Amino acid sequence: MKLVVGLGNPDMKYSKTYHNLGFMAIDRFAEKNNCLINKRMCDGLVGEFHNGREKIILLKPLTYMNLSGFAVRKVAIKFKIPVEDIFVFVDDIDLPLGIVRYRENGSAGTHNGLKSIVNELDSINFRRIKIGIGRDEKFADLADYVLSRIPDDRQEAISAEIDEAVRILEERIKS
Repeated sequence: MKLVVGLGNPDMKYSKTYHNLGFMAIDRFAEKNNCLINKRMCDGLVGEFHNGREKIILLKPLTYMNLSGFAVRKVAIKFKIPVEDIFVFVDDIDLPLGIVRYRENGSAGTHNGLKSIVNELDSINFRRIKIGIGRDEKFADLADYVLSRIPDDRQEAISAEIDEAVRILEERIKS
């Protein structure tokens, strides 16, 4: 069994922001697998499907980004999923727009959602699929930038990144 998590913020006002790229990626993955992420449990919205013989649990935490780890921990415990079988879609300001990177483990860096997961799981050994958003110098505060609406001229690049993130997950989830 595997757990796939998309990080984001649940309010509609955040739906088109950089910080919700994790939600966008998990939604695209769910759609490709005819899965609805609509069951409320463990402080999140959950969906599940079978990938061959293996069950895949999808999670969108409803705890807001900075407390995402609470929902991840609860779902992992409920379904008895080892840390190494958790995959997280996440935005990353330290990667330029257009770059998607897979990591088996590692520090949370500057990302508060990842920090929360590391703290709650007491481990850095979960997998991440980082979706680059780069930095924008017109925003002095990182929070203002990641919570800003994605401009129209970046939509195509973001969509391509989400497709790549889903492709990487599909490749890695089999191993």
